[in-house]
Amino acid sequence: MPIVFTGKGTPITATDVGNAATALGGDVASLWSLVAVETNGFGFLSNRRPQILFERHIFHRRTGGKFDAADPNLSNPQPGGYSGGAAEYDRLEKAMTFDEPAALESASWGLGQVMGYNVKTVGFTDVHAMVNAMVAGEGAQLQAVANFIVANPPLRAAFLAREWANVALHYNGANYAENHYDEKLQQHYTQFSTPANRPDLDLRTAQACLVYLNHMPGGVDGLIGPRTRAALLAYRLAKGLPAGELDAALLTRLRTDADI
Repeated sequence: MPIVFTGKGTPITATDVGNAATALGGDVASLWSLVAVETNGFGFLSNRRPQILFERHIFHRRTGGKFDAADPNLSNPQPGGYSGGAAEYDRLEKAMTFDEPAALESASWGLGQVMGYNVKTVGFTDVHAMVNAMVAGEGAQLQAVANFIVANPPLRAAFLAREWANVALHYNGANYAENHYDEKLQQHYTQFSTPANRPDLDLRTAQACLVYLNHMPGGVDGLIGPRTRAALLAYRLAKGLPAGELDAALLTRLRTDADI
């Protein structure tokens, strides 16, 4: 049966965040910092497909390089060839025609960009089950992050101690400094250490709904700003509703319209 990459795109809940943080024995601020660096804090594209990045050098390794000549953009000893965003699925789907399991294992998935080849480590029986969970919602994506960290003692120790360079090394790889990964973790942790600066999950859900309904709020970060206010107003006007802030009734209507 072919894999369907588009699902509801269900955002995380407070229970999801609490479960992941409890599993890690760490604080919520550290968890938010990690996913903020990986995916700007949201696990889905506007078309409700999980955020991914297809890694051609991983595909090369997992297939013994036998597809290098056929398409070096998809199988190559060197990283690169990225298209970004939704176009990464074009690369993934082409690679799947060569070797479907290896292709799925060669992409990073969701909120924490967990590599598909970590399927057993993060608690799935096979990569198809993992991908189906990533498609279903952010809750599974976040739990996969927690499972990955728990299964790697040096990473977990660094995470608990907030030793960001070591977190970056064990989570992102030896070249983490090229993208200032550790510095970004520190910056986000400084921000999220103040509870008022952490994402508001109701607002974040509303932003996701607005994205899916083509009222673009400028990101799904759980933080109110002019673009989110404008998107909320545009939605209200489109529905014949009076201007106002996000409230429980509006959130319920957004969720119904977006089917999440």
